[in-house]
Amino acid sequence: MGDREPRLTHFDSAGQAHMVDVGGKDETQRLARAEGWLSAAPQTLALIRAGGHKKGDVLGVARVAAIMGAKKTAELIPLCHPLPLTRLEVAFDVTDDGVRCEVTAETRGRTGVEMEALTAVGVALLTVYDMCKAVDRDMTLHGVRLLEKQGGRSGHWQARQR
Repeated sequence: MGDREPRLTHFDSAGQAHMVDVGGKDETQRLARAEGWLSAAPQTLALIRAGGHKKGDVLGVARVAAIMGAKKTAELIPLCHPLPLTRLEVAFDVTDDGVRCEVTAETRGRTGVEMEALTAVGVALLTVYDMCKAVDRDMTLHGVRLLEKQGGRSGHWQARQR
């Protein structure tokens, strides 16, 4: 943050919510990576891994849902700017504990793509939940977080390792 005092940017001097003015910022290449987890029963994970779920390819549908969610971020998050995404990559890893989703979002613009990456992760994991809830209602979403951002005035940032 440099020598600037940290502050919530979505409030004006009177404390009213507003959309941040990014008109004076330079357009730069922007990237954000986010991750999240869905914990599920071993039997549920086996169905996902094998593609044997009666609803079809769970991760394929979740990948499309992530892309759709990223595109709709400005409609879901009240003060978020609509962004033209130039790339969105969605990756899944099915482990013995659950499903990990990682999303990389990119744009060339005046504001970052963190919200698009985070929204995509959430929508992807909610889609997995929706498709699997008939066999496992005890699934849990957790650990949704920003891993990295690049571009703009604040430069490159990476999350601490967990």
